[in-house]
Amino acid sequence: MTRGRSGLLALAGLCAVAACTAPEGPRPGSMPPASYDGVQTRLLDDDLVNFRVQMTGVATRDDLDAYARCAAAQYALIRGFGFARHVRTNVQEQGGVWVADAVYTISPALPRGLQTLDAEVVAAACADQGIPTV
Repeated sequence: MTRGRSGLLALAGLCAVAACTAPEGPRPGSMPPASYDGVQTRLLDDDLVNFRVQMTGVATRDDLDAYARCAAAQYALIRGFGFARHVRTNVQEQGGVWVADAVYTISPALPRGLQTLDAEVVAAACADQGIPTV
């Protein structure tokens, strides 16, 4: 094999490897950053609260769920309660605007159920993650 031919084979090998690489994903900054567009609260009963949160630039439904969870945790603290329990969340998206309609119970003691929140812990985590609360 001549020197020129081995160089050509090496170049062909590099081109083959380059063709097998994964395609580029979204570039940083290509998706607008999440925008927390507000929280509306409505007291349904002494310990039952409805939170309506709105966002744009949502990557996943989890972003919206986290926003509602943060609102519920802070609201529980404002009302002098230490805990909240998730009851339900309905999510809608239209034209890039996401809205969650969530209901939580709030209580002074740890409620029964699987989806409970320690309000102080959750509110602190929200602050660390830059998620606004009520």
